[in-house]
Amino acid sequence: MTRSTASPAFSARSGALLLLAVLVLAGGSGPVDAAEARTGRALASDGMQSSGTVGNENAKIGEVWYFALPVPDNTSSRPIEITDVALKRIPAGIEVLGYGAYHLEDTGGLPLLARDDGGPHTPDFGKLKNYALEPVKVEAGESSDIFYLAKLRITAPPKETARWCRFDYRQADRAYSQTTDCEVALTVAKST
Repeated sequence: MTRSTASPAFSARSGALLLLAVLVLAGGSGPVDAAEARTGRALASDGMQSSGTVGNENAKIGEVWYFALPVPDNTSSRPIEITDVALKRIPAGIEVLGYGAYHLEDTGGLPLLARDDGGPHTPDFGKLKNYALEPVKVEAGESSDIFYLAKLRITAPPKETARWCRFDYRQADRAYSQTTDCEVALTVAKST
């Protein structure tokens, strides 16, 4: 029988260092740090939401609207995990109240633009599971069943559209950020 000659203090210290090294090499799956992110190309840049403007010409100050960002379509050969999304250009007059991620089956399809008034065509997002609370995985070569949306409040007549959707994601332990085209125009109707 062989007896270990290492002291208990040395063994504990070595074990702690080994654990730290494993954790560093494994990498995290937290939010993408903009400074470390590379420009991504895994998501499709064409599609229904990248080829036009969604909008409403009769919006009112104080109204809240839900705008669906492009459905993530992973055209690469490796899975991705989306960690964050955002509209890049938010004009004066529009306030972003938050972002959410919802399953297409739960919402009865993709609501491109819906007013938060409890109407028959607006899902009750408050009662649905919000998948944005953890990274959303999109398999290689697949379109996600989870879509993201921005909750927007009109605070004044916007002078331009809200545009460009940023997706932050991890792929093969690397952080990426990719911007896709999307645009929403909420025009405040002039009172007569």
